[in-house]
Amino acid sequence: MGWKVGVLTVSDRVFRGERDDRGGLLLCELVRRINGEVAVYEIIPDEQPVIEATLVRFIDEVRCDLVLTTGGTGFAPRDVTPEATKAVIEKEAPGLTEMMRMKTLSRTKYAPLSRSVAGIRKETLIINFPGNPKGVQECFDVVQPVLSHALALIKGKDVH
Repeated sequence: MGWKVGVLTVSDRVFRGERDDRGGLLLCELVRRINGEVAVYEIIPDEQPVIEATLVRFIDEVRCDLVLTTGGTGFAPRDVTPEATKAVIEKEAPGLTEMMRMKTLSRTKYAPLSRSVAGIRKETLIINFPGNPKGVQECFDVVQPVLSHALALIKGKDVH
């Protein structure tokens, strides 16, 4: 694949060192398995301004092709990753997260409780994943077959 990827873990407890970052580390491993380069990996708290600033930095300064987030996508009061993502994207890509919820529903009745968002800022695709490593793996497996094509389209490469 050869894409430059940013991995962002959004979790108060992981940020404070109270829990291991299993979701973010799994995303890093999954990126390597598809021959992507993890250009930047960070852990931040569930604070919308911090999430927004980090996403913008990953895209505008680090120049990632793909940004994968884990955590902060549920119904809890501090789950604001989708709102932060919506604030920085220019176009939504709802089909990716709709597909993730639809495909994982057969594995967990809680799939509809995910508020994950996907979208495009400049020439970068952002996808929100759940915080749970099992959910990360299942959702990544759903979107992985279309990632290369999606990223090529965003870059303006005619792949048809």
